Amino acid sequence: MIGARPGSVAIVLTIAMAIGLGEAAAQTPEALETLGSPAVGRSGPKASEPNLAPLTLTPQRMQSIGVKTGVVERRQVQDEIRTVGNVEADETRLADVQVRFSGWVQKVYADATYEVLRHGQPLLTVYSPELVTAEQEYLVAKELMAQASPRGGDGSHGLESLLSAATERLRRWQIPEREIARLKKSGKVSHDIEIDSPVSGVVIDRKAFPNMYVEPGTKLYAVADLSTVWVYAEVFQNDIGRVKSGDLASITVDAYPGETFPARVNFIWPEVDRTTRRARVRLEIPNPQLKLLLGMYVDVRIRVPLGDQLAIPASGVFQSGTRQIAFVDHGGGSLEPRDIELGARAGDDFIVLRGLEAGERVVTSANFLIDSESQLQAAMGSFAPPPPGAGAAAAMNAPQAATLDYASDPPTPRAGSNTFRVKLAGADRAAIAGAQVTVTFFMPAMPAMRMAAMRNVVTLGDKGAGLYEGAGEVQMGGTWQVTVLATKAGQTIAQKQFSVTTEGGM
Repeated sequence: MIGARPGSVAIVLTIAMAIGLGEAAAQTPEALETLGSPAVGRSGPKASEPNLAPLTLTPQRMQSIGVKTGVVERRQVQDEIRTVGNVEADETRLADVQVRFSGWVQKVYADATYEVLRHGQPLLTVYSPELVTAEQEYLVAKELMAQASPRGGDGSHGLESLLSAATERLRRWQIPEREIARLKKSGKVSHDIEIDSPVSGVVIDRKAFPNMYVEPGTKLYAVADLSTVWVYAEVFQNDIGRVKSGDLASITVDAYPGETFPARVNFIWPEVDRTTRRARVRLEIPNPQLKLLLGMYVDVRIRVPLGDQLAIPASGVFQSGTRQIAFVDHGGGSLEPRDIELGARAGDDFIVLRGLEAGERVVTSANFLIDSESQLQAAMGSFAPPPPGAGAAAAMNAPQAATLDYASDPPTPRAGSNTFRVKLAGADRAAIAGAQVTVTFFMPAMPAMRMAAMRNVVTLGDKGAGLYEGAGEVQMGGTWQVTVLATKAGQTIAQKQFSVTTEGGM
């Protein structure tokens, strides 16, 4: 043994026990032969995994450790992918304001970026010699048409075509209809022509200033219709296969607590960022009240429908190394550890691929305590035949036929030899003689410390007057699970289980 301070050894072993109480029952063939209790479940334990045994707990015990159960059920399941994104303009709703003739800007009405516009609202006026000439040609054609109408004849048809061509020319230059109507009614040329907004929206770029010269194609404004906006988000590579165009989503933003904006996925980038391993996703969100502003940072939730599935509450799954275990409640405190196979997680549930059936109840709380007790029962085995249909834990929790008092010399056992004493008395306080009494020390395997499971059974001799005494070895200091068992005529009359932290080195 390697010497060590008793306190430090006890702390180390206590932490190790908390991390892996009942890791593999043994790591060596010799230890497996000593402890060998088969695991219970529809598939056997994998290498280096602990053995488990069914157990039965009393209602009082289940209440004291806070056991709760949930139902395995078949239903429509959907998952949720959470990410973040930024609000941007819908590119299909962007419009540039340009002119199709040359001239000089005279007055500017929309003179600020982010000004809200309505469709048909005047933006600016332009003086264009080309436009003045076009209007004059329209008026000449109109006057000639009026003079030819009383006489009739083929000439009037030619003049009508000339007037139509002059009108069409003005429309192709996107002269507002109200200006054409004014020209037709007044018969006077206008030197300053108003240019209207082609859409409703917000000015996101302005390049129009008084007295500037413009040519066909000059970009004066960029207007964005923000009644619908886009959100660009990123999804991890392992989730992107579950997202498809058309999936429903929702947006929340801290500017509006408690308010949710419905959204829909409308495009997935065919590329994954090589640094972050994320793919870009675009969502479309109605924004009729213009609450979502460009550049806003938002939380995104994408709903992923998974169809009709067998689902188990996530809290009902106990992850044990490479195994996934559920403790099935058969009623009456009878719990069965069962190996299961899971699919994707869906919110607070897991999809069950194998190992459970619809309608079964599983433990959803205190799983760690139940797993530890199940491992302990599998490692110790049954010291006496339990009642039909129950495991070793049932015998432990069953009503005792005798009272059992335990003591050791020294009071806190140490590594090496110790003396153990047990006092047995019946319900009438009379001493019980002729019983078989054992004290079993058990420490689960701790692979992280390269330690196999250890078990030592000390048999106590009958000293008379209900006193049983015997000497036995404890291999090392640390926290041990101790079981004191008294049997008579092949039946368990008393049993006690507790933890003891022994002193000494490893």
